[in-house]
Amino acid sequence: MKKFFKWVGIVLGGFVGLIAIALVVIYVVSQSRLTHVYQIAEEPISIPTDTASIEKGRHIFQFRGCEACHGENLEGTVYLDDPAVGKVISSNLTTGNGGVGSAMTDSDWARAIRHGVRPDGTGYLFMPSTEFYFLSDEDLGAVIAYIKSVPPVDSSLPASEISFTGRIVMTLVKGITFIPAELIPHDAARLTAPEVGTTPEYGEYLTQSCKVCHGLTMSGGMIPGFPSNWPPAPNITFGGGSALPTWTEDEFINTIRTGKTPEGKELRAEFMPWNSYKFMSDDELKAVFVYLESLPRLEYGNR
Repeated sequence: MKKFFKWVGIVLGGFVGLIAIALVVIYVVSQSRLTHVYQIAEEPISIPTDTASIEKGRHIFQFRGCEACHGENLEGTVYLDDPAVGKVISSNLTTGNGGVGSAMTDSDWARAIRHGVRPDGTGYLFMPSTEFYFLSDEDLGAVIAYIKSVPPVDSSLPASEISFTGRIVMTLVKGITFIPAELIPHDAARLTAPEVGTTPEYGEYLTQSCKVCHGLTMSGGMIPGFPSNWPPAPNITFGGGSALPTWTEDEFINTIRTGKTPEGKELRAEFMPWNSYKFMSDDELKAVFVYLESLPRLEYGNR
């Protein structure tokens, strides 16, 4: 009997040792990714100073969802605190106490927004730069101009952090990362931004953020890397299981403006950020609708 318990102890000790080694490896691997320095070539971006451009930058900042994260006054917010992922803290972007505005150069802003990279070259956690990489130079310059124009706000917040569970997921689950800079083709030539107009091309340009949840094909499904309490994204092509099979353009625009579908369903703003997209102009929303109509009619879940 003593031998039996001795062997049980040895086996259990071995398992504990293996688990400890695995946890150390996960920490080391994830930490190396968190501290990786990206070499991003400086991109000359013209930053306008006229009122019209600053207003355009505010408009883009709002409908692209930046205000929803950073606050109406750019003071920063605690966007998410979930042990399964970590703490998503959006920075105070102003020049007030606790803000980063005073320390950021125009090039720093461009790298942060377009590449998801800090001034020291490391990648930001959770910063959705995969959505902003394809912003035109003109739009990016207008956004930076707007950020720089906002009055200072005193607001001190901690930095974002990833939980150990998040480190495990990021290390062991292929295709999931909480460092968006890892997903961006930093040296690849960007596509030329389409001309503004009610066209599928311009509609696609306006909907880069939508693909994060609805998938590259817009056909919906479970959202990789998101908290487990998030519902699957619906299919917003006009294919099988679509949320939009009979909607008209006017009904689509009204849904985005009000958060209520033609069927009377309330869109939950914590999951579907219509409170940001409502800032789009009618012409922009028409372009989005034309783009959605142009998509292949896929069955639900073919992300």
